[in-house]
Amino acid sequence: MTEVIGLIAACLTTFAFLPQALKVMRTQRTGDLSPVMYAAFVLGVVLWLFYGIMLGNTALILANAVTAIFAGIVFFFIVKNAFFQRTQNTGTANAEPA
Repeated sequence: MTEVIGLIAACLTTFAFLPQALKVMRTQRTGDLSPVMYAAFVLGVVLWLFYGIMLGNTALILANAVTAIFAGIVFFFIVKNAFFQRTQNTGTANAEPA
């Protein structure tokens, strides 16, 4: 019964990230998302994943593996957009007037 409760909790918290990941993938917009928060979150989830692997806890392993993928997708787009925006701003700031 304890494992079942853990799996239900894992499913709910894990799939809570799915709408955000899908929205970011669809719109490509991440301007209102915090890169520091997502970096810390992804790192924390990966550490929970390793912890679950060390314990052999199925709920921890499954939940954190899937959450790492969803949150990692969002973090990837945050970093990609920040880099692309910085590149655009640098390119236009250094351009000579016509």
